[in-house]
Amino acid sequence: MRNGYRPRGRWQRCRFCADPTRYVIDYKNVRLMQDFLDERGRIRKAGKTRTCRRHQSQIAQQIKRSREMALVPYTIA
Repeated sequence: MRNGYRPRGRWQRCRFCADPTRYVIDYKNVRLMQDFLDERGRIRKAGKTRTCRRHQSQIAQQIKRSREMALVPYTIA
C-alpha cells in the first residue's frame, strides 16, 4: 500500500455478455428482475450488479415495464 498503490481485483464480465443464450432480459422473467432490485424495491446500480452499460439500461427498462404490468412491486413496505 506504499505510494498510494492498491492492487485491484480482476475485472468481472457482464453475465449477459458472457452467456447471451442463458440469460434473456424479459419483463416476464420475475426471478431475474428481482435479482436487480434491492430490499426496498429500487433498481440496483450497475457497479453492484456487475452489468455493462447496455444491459443495465435494458434491465431498467424491463423492470419498469414489469412494474406497470404489476409483476414486480414499485416499493416493498
